Amino acid sequence: MPVSIIPPVLNPDSRKSAAANSAAAKPKGAFILAAEKAQNPSLNYLLDTLPAADMALLSEHLELVPLRLGDMLYEPNTQLQHAYFPTSAIVSLHYVTASGASAEISGVGNEGMVGISLFTGGNTTPSSAMVHTSGYAYRLERAQLKTEFNRNGQLQQILLRYTQALITQVSQTAACNRHHSVEQQLSRWLLLTLDRITSGEFVLTQELVANMLGVRRESVTAAAASLQDIGCISYRRGHISVVNRKDLEKCSCECYAVVRKETQRLLGIS
Repeated sequence: MPVSIIPPVLNPDSRKSAAANSAAAKPKGAFILAAEKAQNPSLNYLLDTLPAADMALLSEHLELVPLRLGDMLYEPNTQLQHAYFPTSAIVSLHYVTASGASAEISGVGNEGMVGISLFTGGNTTPSSAMVHTSGYAYRLERAQLKTEFNRNGQLQQILLRYTQALITQVSQTAACNRHHSVEQQLSRWLLLTLDRITSGEFVLTQELVANMLGVRRESVTAAAASLQDIGCISYRRGHISVVNRKDLEKCSCECYAVVRKETQRLLGIS
């Protein structure tokens, strides 16, 4: 099934928290119930890495929540209330300038968590976190995260290693956006997203990708057409299917490989 992705909408009316959405949710249908039953903390690599004893302490405090397209998990300079460990959702960490322009500084999927400032001591951040691929995550209240982190156990070590991997992604994204072509940036973004989902097909708009990369829509159109011409992707009416992953990796710059290798090294992800 295609993965639906929408462009970020940054007006106040659309900035709904996951908690508010959950409270207003309609009665669950059979499909939603089946999707929830399929969820498990082990689907998140960080939680799956924890020893059984540590996971037993943490599991009673984890809350499974649906993350809908466009949900804002936190906004700039606001107190974070929860950490999120995605299992099937993907969250985009965004920076929005005073003029309203935006760009993704990193993405978070089932390899990580949203809310590192909760244990690094900052509590707030100038960036925002928006869901760009719907799915599920396990939510942990901030006080409980701090309690578990301060036990100086495996959770602390895992989260610190993940923070280093996230810093690598942010740094590499900045270098990539400055020095590499839009075609290379698009290839990197598609590959990183592909690593976080089970399908090779995306449903997205050129506006979304332009917002993510911080480039003009026309540049994304040209880059997507080029990748299709050489057989890396199939693109029509907002649908992008990755046809040849190996060739797409060749079209990407070294940034994708750097991020992937460092994530694998630090977190043991294959």
